[in-house]
Amino acid sequence: FSLVAGMGLSLLGLVALAASTGFISILFAVALIGMGSSVFHPESSRVAYLASGGRKGLAQSIFQLGGNAGSAIGPLLAAVLVVPFGQFNIIWFTIGALLGMIILFRVGKWYRNHLYLKSKSKAAPVKEFATGLTRKQVIGSISILLVLIFSKYFYMTSMSSYFTFYLIDKFDVSVQHSQLYLFAFLAAVAAGTVLGGSLGDRFGRKYIIWVSILGAAPFTLMLPYVNLQWTIVLAVLIGLIISSAFSAILVYATDLVPGKVGMIAGLFFGFAFGMGGIGSAVLGWLADETSISYVFKVCAFLPLLGIVTGFLPNVEHKAK
Repeated sequence: FSLVAGMGLSLLGLVALAASTGFISILFAVALIGMGSSVFHPESSRVAYLASGGRKGLAQSIFQLGGNAGSAIGPLLAAVLVVPFGQFNIIWFTIGALLGMIILFRVGKWYRNHLYLKSKSKAAPVKEFATGLTRKQVIGSISILLVLIFSKYFYMTSMSSYFTFYLIDKFDVSVQHSQLYLFAFLAAVAAGTVLGGSLGDRFGRKYIIWVSILGAAPFTLMLPYVNLQWTIVLAVLIGLIISSAFSAILVYATDLVPGKVGMIAGLFFGFAFGMGGIGSAVLGWLADETSISYVFKVCAFLPLLGIVTGFLPNVEHKAK
């Protein structure tokens, strides 16, 4: 029932955030929410894997859709509830956390029963490196996947954290319009997440990873040099393409190390969130030292790191 515990920590963080009166108390509240997320995501990935029915990419992408949809809707809800009525109205978000705990309690019971039946099963256990790869090859492949996560999440941070400031600074749009444009980008991210998982199951995860990271590069390189209309169009295309990578990367990694879904999910979710946090701080410093436009010109090159996907082995072929 660690899923319930993780959601409970996030609920406590929301209550603390609603009541926060200073910088330290806000940091404490955010830390509670972060701890809840760190417990919730790896275990949820394990549950999604068990419930996938063999369509692991689709199951993982549906699970991530919830988070991406929340990221897209969250700023709009904050604009409706928090900005006009005050910080304490964050408390209303705890209703969602409470409902989540009730649902996750039932999921936890299903998960417990599934593990019990699995322990009684006489089926042969899966061999650790069923792909036929050596330990060195597996470590090398995991390292390449982490480079791709770095590329994706540093760029995603530039968009999610600074896209509104970029639009205001370069095109002089209003705060309200910039939030709507950010919502369009984040909605495309949510849609791309589902597409990436199902396409990875159908065509192979390595190819989806390659297209998702490297395929976004032409659009990221053009974005800093076009007008407002084309900026929004390109942002939506970038969100749709680049977001399809994570579920494919995560399932590919679990194929590399069978039987270690929780460990792999913890590693990749932790690294992704860490890169997002570090990226936000680094890019904020860079924006202060130069300009927002310069940040986007530099980050435009990050998807080119997707070329390292070519060094990944074809796990699906080896498994066959």
